[in-house]
Amino acid sequence: MKYWLTLVQVPESDQLIDIARFAEQVGFHGISVADHLVMPTQIASRYPYTEDGEIFWPLDAPWPAPWVTLGAMGAVTQNLRLASNIYLAGLRDPFTAAKAVGTTAVLSGNRVVCGVAAGWIAEEYALAGIDFASRGRRLDEQLEVMRKLWTGHEVTHRGEFFDLEHALLCPAPSEPIPIWVGGASPPALRRAARHDGWFGVPMATEQIVPYVKTLRSEREAAGLAWEGFEVSISLAEPQTPDNTAELEELGVGSLCVIAPWVPSPWGAEWYDETVDAAKLDSKQFAMQRFAEAVIQKFG
Repeated sequence: MKYWLTLVQVPESDQLIDIARFAEQVGFHGISVADHLVMPTQIASRYPYTEDGEIFWPLDAPWPAPWVTLGAMGAVTQNLRLASNIYLAGLRDPFTAAKAVGTTAVLSGNRVVCGVAAGWIAEEYALAGIDFASRGRRLDEQLEVMRKLWTGHEVTHRGEFFDLEHALLCPAPSEPIPIWVGGASPPALRRAARHDGWFGVPMATEQIVPYVKTLRSEREAAGLAWEGFEVSISLAEPQTPDNTAELEELGVGSLCVIAPWVPSPWGAEWYDETVDAAKLDSKQFAMQRFAEAVIQKFG
């Protein structure tokens, strides 16, 4: 099992590089950062992952540019995989998105995973001047364009949203960039199945079964093999030998660990409510304890 340290929202942006360096030292397979291009100060859209539809972070929380952040993390690590979980690529044009991801892949030695999703904040799309209702179709086509641009060859494309010819994007990565899709809606699962992997939402082992069945069915319908497709979730229960074996049998190859210095359903061995989680050494202590209790045991 591979473990990704997932930094959904860390207020201490100045600590991110040190966190990445330490994550590699204690055995994390990869690190991922989240994304919002701009945060509306008034949000009527419902957040899909809380019961009341409210966001859990303050509106002035920092969201560092993901590919700048991941590029900087890549510069201080050697093997740590670098992912966006997730990147709202649809809020950018395909050239800007492909250039940012592709350059990070080149500079990191092909350690990048491009995790994307359509997003849920209609007001964020409105601020960017992009239609929210068609965001899924636009993202699908944008990913097609981005894959073409990453080849380093001249690109011509005619589509619903993008029309380009004689386009060349360099530097190009020397290996294909994996695209993993986040979200749990039927459109998100269809999109994920047609790419390289799925970033699942937090769930218990028994909850993942129908999602994996859907992903397998969608892969088969698209004429794509299941082998090589990556399934990654955040486990909403303590990990045991039994559920680890069950997850691996289902095809789950990676677990996303949401900041072990905050409370989580994973367990409490590494969380200490008496320390100040804003401090870097408190974060490192929790990461070390998680590595000893889980990564070294199940990794």
